[in-house]
Amino acid sequence: MAGFQGKSVLVLGGSRGIGAAIVRRFADEGAKVVFTFAGSPDAAERVAAETGSIAVRTDSADRDAVIARVRDSGPLDVLVVNAGFALFGDALEQDPDEIDRLFRVNIHAPYHASVEAARHMPDGGRIIVIGSVNGDRMPVPGMASYALSKSALQGMARGLARDFGPRGITINVVQPGPIDTDANPEDGPMRDLMHGFMAIKRHGRPEEVAGMVAWLAGPEAGFVTGAMHTIDGAFGA
Repeated sequence: MAGFQGKSVLVLGGSRGIGAAIVRRFADEGAKVVFTFAGSPDAAERVAAETGSIAVRTDSADRDAVIARVRDSGPLDVLVVNAGFALFGDALEQDPDEIDRLFRVNIHAPYHASVEAARHMPDGGRIIVIGSVNGDRMPVPGMASYALSKSALQGMARGLARDFGPRGITINVVQPGPIDTDANPEDGPMRDLMHGFMAIKRHGRPEEVAGMVAWLAGPEAGFVTGAMHTIDGAFGA
């Protein structure tokens, strides 16, 4: 495959799981890929070596660092914002500082990265943000802050689609359900509960999410923007 030959792609959060699958997909299709990592340097080094991409350490909780990374990457053809994390537990007992960090990573970073990328992108550029089906549905307690952060991406994409549309720059949110990664393994303790909500009773594969991202970044998706694209085995149906 060479669908992105010579294209410049930045993936924020690309060392593990869904992010690593996205890096591999674009690299396999000929793109020049740079990806960021924060806490997994060994994994980042492996992905970079396997794909010929470039790994750079960037803390997505640091607004200025995120903006600088996007700016210093030059004119991007594709920006993918995958970095994110979740906190679980009783909202009445959680550390407010940790909640604020979650919002900086899951909301502030995607917004500032998208805006900075659009400043320099050629017309027709692509921005894809990895959200979650939990932006639409939260069937269990203890995940309010995470659900809030993923719902916020929906409004962001709808609004920025209006701002960027005159230049043909699209922005879309991909909303995975349970995906088989280190953070949510298919053989983990939540397996039966999660599969109980689903029509297709298995975890998704990171490569399936990467395929949806690649389509949104490609020429067939030039009229698709400001939209949510759920890939969840009907978890949220």
